[in-house]
Amino acid sequence: MIQYSNIHQTTNFAVLSVSYEKADVETRGKFAFFDENIKNFVTRIHNENLGDAFVVSTCNRTEIYTTTSNYLFVAEEYCKTIGVNLSDFLPFANILTKEEALKHLFRVAAGLESQIIGDFEIIGQIKKAYARFKKERQNSNPYLERSINSAIQISKRIKNETGISNGAASVSYAAVHYILNNQKKLTEKNILLLGVGEIGQNTVENLVKHVYQPKIKIANRTQETAAKISEKYNIPNIDYADFDQEIENTDILIVATGAKTPIINKSHFQNGRETLVIDLSIPHNVDKNVSELSHVTLIDVDELSKQIQQTIQQREKEIPKAEKIIKEMTKDFLEWEKKRKLAPNIHHFKAVLKNMERNEMHNFYRKNKYININDMELSEKMIQKITNRFAKYIIDNPLKAEEISKLMHEILVEQPNNEFNEKH
Repeated sequence: MIQYSNIHQTTNFAVLSVSYEKADVETRGKFAFFDENIKNFVTRIHNENLGDAFVVSTCNRTEIYTTTSNYLFVAEEYCKTIGVNLSDFLPFANILTKEEALKHLFRVAAGLESQIIGDFEIIGQIKKAYARFKKERQNSNPYLERSINSAIQISKRIKNETGISNGAASVSYAAVHYILNNQKKLTEKNILLLGVGEIGQNTVENLVKHVYQPKIKIANRTQETAAKISEKYNIPNIDYADFDQEIENTDILIVATGAKTPIINKSHFQNGRETLVIDLSIPHNVDKNVSELSHVTLIDVDELSKQIQQTIQQREKEIPKAEKIIKEMTKDFLEWEKKRKLAPNIHHFKAVLKNMERNEMHNFYRKNKYININDMELSEKMIQKITNRFAKYIIDNPLKAEEISKLMHEILVEQPNNEFNEKH
């Protein structure tokens, strides 16, 4: 009899999450995961035979998703990769396993775990993180593939079927919201955006959308990227080498870079010009010492998140609708998983019926020298109907699946074989 493999992987699914709930900006910055870490991390996991794992790292959270029962070993390899101690990481980490980990992924994708409820930027970051993992892994993980696709579908449904994202309140919009509420004569202010990654681009988009003809320029370490964004939004870009000179004429500086240490400090603001500095980077890319200058106002991600409570209160009313969608999609996912787990049993059962059909058709043809095509179609329908009945029973009664499969094998295969051997 065939061996039925256990591929019910929710039992091996886990997430280790460091987020704004337990860790402030400085702490989250210590655990940030950069692109150059990906290959080393994936290689470590593969070499240690620890299953699969990928990392989502954003301004508000760093999360390790893994399909292994040894999730603490995965966390240790992660810490080695980014150069921190596991003992420093674990006090700030929430660890969820099995179905709770799956639900967490879905809630994150739905914007329910975002610092600003309904912030859907996270789903793009999840997709990007998984794509990078697959590129380095050079293979896909069917369980992770399905869970990510389910998370994407959940995100889409919640956007379309609830008002949880009404009154745009993403981190990038929060920056623009702050500027709109705290800057006078905004159309006269020189705005400089440093860094045009995902958050930087979203900030540009919000500025162009909400400020009438903003005087905005962009700068980026990679000039080619800056040129593309510049062309897309029809705004000027400056050469990164000219940044220090440009900042002297800047009224509002928005920093959305991905450096590991601060790249902006007090030395950039020596001309005494009143300047608003908004740091959207994690870890901080603006040294906090700029706040010591009386003519500089520094705002960071945590501060921005306090600016839009009214919007959040309205969004909170939509949470039950979103949770209902998550519950429904989680149930669908677990049903798929049951079927996937029991697929070998079902396929084997159908194969046995098909073999019986072939033998009977062969005997019928030997006696009658013909086979009616309609009879063959009817036979196929009967096989499928019986298989569906069998599949439904073992899916509805998973604890009996192995017992029933073994019994069917004995009745349909072993007993006929024994009878044949006795006769011959």
